[in-house]
Amino acid sequence: MTGYIRLEQQRVRLANGIELDVVDTGPRDGPVLIFLHGFPESHRTWRHQIAHLSGRYRCIAPDQRGYRGTSKPEGVENYTPDKLIGDVFLLADALGVQHFTILGHDWGGAIAWGVALTGQANGRVTRAVIANAPHPTIFPRLLYTNRVQRAASQYFRDFRDTANDELVRQHGLGALLLKAFGGRDESPALEPEEREALLADWANPDAAIAMLNWYRASPMEVLDMDAPYELPAGWKPYPIPQLTIPTMVIWALDDHALPPENLDGMDQIIDDLTVVKVPDCGHFVPWEAPAAVNAALDGFLARTADVG
Repeated sequence: MTGYIRLEQQRVRLANGIELDVVDTGPRDGPVLIFLHGFPESHRTWRHQIAHLSGRYRCIAPDQRGYRGTSKPEGVENYTPDKLIGDVFLLADALGVQHFTILGHDWGGAIAWGVALTGQANGRVTRAVIANAPHPTIFPRLLYTNRVQRAASQYFRDFRDTANDELVRQHGLGALLLKAFGGRDESPALEPEEREALLADWANPDAAIAMLNWYRASPMEVLDMDAPYELPAGWKPYPIPQLTIPTMVIWALDDHALPPENLDGMDQIIDDLTVVKVPDCGHFVPWEAPAAVNAALDGFLARTADVG
């Protein structure tokens, strides 16, 4: 796919006072897809999928709380998962959407898991698509017991360390990313225009701190590499119900942050699970392998059309 994909945004005020910049394109009477981006990106994570699907589906993609021009409330307490999940349902309310399919990548996928689990209970979420985002019962176990996952997640500790805030405020988020990841380029396939836009976004210190607050508000515990590789005494997984709605998990296999062990056991906690593995692809699978993701979406959405 070549050429810059233009996506128009509108400002949407939620009932909780948060204002989101949102793409809302496609037929108003079509099935609704809500796309959630991850760190450190924007709605444009899903640009190829929105361009591919918006002729048949109503595609809604916000810049989530704390990102770009969207509201950035101060304080870590404003970025807890319950508030981020709540934003999605309030966005649907504000746009007059009753039922929808949720799609999420990275942190957007983490929130999409919560949206799916909440929405299956109230009947509003009919399907879920998760791209390279760990399940909330599998991931914490791996952080305790799996050396590869714990090593890959050490950057959490840098992101949570407020001693780095001065670096971020002076030099932008890019300076912290360089400190956490060294010179490794996690996005070699990123188009020059997209890279330039991201660098501009990262230069906003208020947005950068807000983005880091997602990590600081997360309940996930990332121990140092010398801590024992075992579950803490008395540890129990989060009491999360079985996911019963049709769910597709897309997993790029060359993800440095999330090894494929995150797929192990997923078939035991999701009733209707489709897993699509994407070889030779890094973490940012929606735009690193757009043709594979689009094909997977076409198949999944067609197979489950009667529910969404």
